[in-house]
Amino acid sequence: MDDRTAYVFLALALVLGAARLGAALARRLGQPAVVGEIAAGVLLGSTLLSHTWGWRDAVPYDQVQPSLGALADVGLALFMFVIGYETDSASLRGSGRTVLYVAAGSVMLPLAGGGLAALPYAADHAPSGRPGFVLFIGVAMSVTAFPVLARILSDQRLNRTHVGRIAMAAAGVNDLVAWACLAVVAALFTTAETWRLAFVPLYLGLLLGVARPLAARFPRRGTGNAPDTGSTVLVIAVGLMASCAATEWLGIHFVLGAFLFGAVMPRNEDRVRVAVVDGLGISATRILLPVYFVVAGIRVDLTTFRTAHLGALAVMLAVAVATKMAGARLGAALAGLPRREARTLSVLMNTRGLTEVVILTVGLQLGFIDEAFYSILVVMAVLTTVMTGPLLLVARAEPEPGEPGRGTGTAGGATTRNGSGRNGTEGDSVPPGRGTSRASVREANPRQAVRTPRRKHRP
Repeated sequence: MDDRTAYVFLALALVLGAARLGAALARRLGQPAVVGEIAAGVLLGSTLLSHTWGWRDAVPYDQVQPSLGALADVGLALFMFVIGYETDSASLRGSGRTVLYVAAGSVMLPLAGGGLAALPYAADHAPSGRPGFVLFIGVAMSVTAFPVLARILSDQRLNRTHVGRIAMAAAGVNDLVAWACLAVVAALFTTAETWRLAFVPLYLGLLLGVARPLAARFPRRGTGNAPDTGSTVLVIAVGLMASCAATEWLGIHFVLGAFLFGAVMPRNEDRVRVAVVDGLGISATRILLPVYFVVAGIRVDLTTFRTAHLGALAVMLAVAVATKMAGARLGAALAGLPRREARTLSVLMNTRGLTEVVILTVGLQLGFIDEAFYSILVVMAVLTTVMTGPLLLVARAEPEPGEPGRGTGTAGGATTRNGSGRNGTEGDSVPPGRGTSRASVREANPRQAVRTPRRKHRP
């Protein structure tokens, strides 16, 4: 009897348990759950599954890794679909210029800075040669972790704010550019079949011209007036897997296929929306997605770190943070955003996490980097994600020039512990109350004056 099936279930139990413990510890420390899940994988990769300690021969992980990887990819696809489905393009109308400025700044500066910083390390860590290594590091530095950013915005209650929507849209554009750049680098320095990219317009046409109209008609075919949500979710899942397969075949990764399929789905039935989010999102975020983070972290073996690796980690971390935050803040300033919103965007765009790990894994598989530099960059991705929470609190707490400082509360309004105001906004302005005129709030922050609903005050 083949024991591989038993090993798969045993490994899945181990990975889910480690992810749960890591996520709980991360939340207790005020960090996103994804940080704990990746850290759990890193600890497994550096202890129980480490080649250095010799335990890997006794643990049949290599036999079950393909099965765990497949489950992890499905969870990632479901999560990215839900993120795309919940993205409201109507809320971004009038912010296109701002999104493009922020995205351009957060891509161009890290791309150039990362490439320059990679030059001294190309001789020791570039299996496929210096040019591919340098260009790949530049692409990896320019990434913003779109799904991790979505979770951070949700935890901080910024997902429905003006800054949160701009950050999500800019991160989406950022990742699209990053994947396009990675496709170009792979085409130049590998033997990938680049002719498949010519079918990208056809894929987009089928997505908008066929998939979207069919999805809009399908909920009406239920019994009575209620839509058949069960069949709808099943058909959407079939279309989602087909979209992921198409983008993977095209060479632009299934993550973008999942997000684009969710983004084009119609939102004409509230019951279908709830069924999709509950049926697909919960299974992805609570069961399958943590598997992806842990599996990615297992590839990192900290026991192979040397002093030189620590120096490279310090350099890459400093360049990644400085170029990303400076580029995003410059783009926000050019778009005319207030300083506090620009600071908040620069911190949010510095989040890397999942997307960075995915791109690093692709680079490792294509031979652009070796395992040692892969470990360095994964640790860098985790650290930049860890610092997002504390930096976000600092960025949102600093007052604008001429404004009174804000702590946990101010006169004329209240701010919650996570920095959000009473009415769920990002806390950048205090809601007008007694003794605070709406005109003064409009002067301090015009956007908040527009977004803040008029509220009745009890005597």
